[in-house]
Amino acid sequence: MTSPLSRRAWLRTTSLGVGAGLLLPGALPAAPAPVSWSDPGDIEDYARAVQRQRHVAGPARLQSNENPYGMSPRARQAMTDAWDEHNKYGTPSIRVLRDAYAKYAGVPAECVMVTQGSREVLCIAALTFGMRGADILTADPTFEALPQYAEHMGLTVHRVPLTEDHVHDLNAMDQRLVSSVGLVFVCNPNNPTGTLVPDATLRDYVVSTAKRTPVLVDEAYHDYVTDPSYRSMTDLVVKGENVIVLRTASKIHGLAGCRIGFAIARPDIIARMQGFTTGVPNALAARAAIAAVADTEWQEFCRTKNAEGREILRAAVQTMGRKQSVSHANFIFVHAGIPTATVQAALAAKNFTVGRAFPPYLDWVRISIGTPEEMHALVRVLPDALRA
Repeated sequence: MTSPLSRRAWLRTTSLGVGAGLLLPGALPAAPAPVSWSDPGDIEDYARAVQRQRHVAGPARLQSNENPYGMSPRARQAMTDAWDEHNKYGTPSIRVLRDAYAKYAGVPAECVMVTQGSREVLCIAALTFGMRGADILTADPTFEALPQYAEHMGLTVHRVPLTEDHVHDLNAMDQRLVSSVGLVFVCNPNNPTGTLVPDATLRDYVVSTAKRTPVLVDEAYHDYVTDPSYRSMTDLVVKGENVIVLRTASKIHGLAGCRIGFAIARPDIIARMQGFTTGVPNALAARAAIAAVADTEWQEFCRTKNAEGREILRAAVQTMGRKQSVSHANFIFVHAGIPTATVQAALAAKNFTVGRAFPPYLDWVRISIGTPEEMHALVRVLPDALRA
């Protein structure tokens, strides 16, 4: 493991200190004296530097559900230290990452496949289980990569509307489970709503459905959930169920641009899916991900900051009397009451970019959670934007 970095050395190598004077009004205090990474206060110090860099970079990015703090310093250092792998085929980094993530997820290593982002897991699943013309069953709206890819393959996608509370309607999905369905897709927490299906309800549905056809459970936002009743479906994989769990390094681990994803399934399912991979994940990104999954201190920091920012937005939307989803992710789905594009334009004029429309919810807007400072600034201008 690399030695801890001082704040001063880290800022010098990453340019996070640039633009220290350009701050959100009244939001950021002056940076304290340099402290070592081993000091718990150093994370907050680093976070302030990240906020400065984000402010200088331009509009606050609240449209793509990214981790505003990015990868941890340990992950960045691991990527730098792995530079001698950049010109080599067959480096051990992917195998090491597979083993590290298996330990992180609590499953055997042979149940994990590392991919080029979680989107590749979804595309591979469509190919593996739909290539002979099988249908796909999914909620609507949900994360669109799998159903869109399936439709490009010429497959039929059965879309089942969410309930009034923006949760998967599992009863309706069960009724639509016809014999031609070759894969069922469940996103939990769901995107774009951030809602959770109660654990017992979802678990019963997945186990029952998996006896008839494979079930893919997208847990991209798993690490942001703070509800104590929530559980991952990875234990069903260990029990040998016909279930695939999707995870990603793009969210709490802050590696969205590095494209690292994970499929967790029985070894025989992994072997089937492996044949449809389209390439090998980036070795340097893999080294960063190895360090990221081990950095539980950073994960807890990001989870806490996300919960803080989410509560700032949730409370403001409630005060405005607007409907919103009960989100367990790093975004909230807000009823604007006016076209989504109108809200986007109004907030863009105030230096905030937010999510697009998700049909049929054409007057709702998905707002990603930025830093708490950004969320305080956003809620000051949001009432006017929703009246645009």
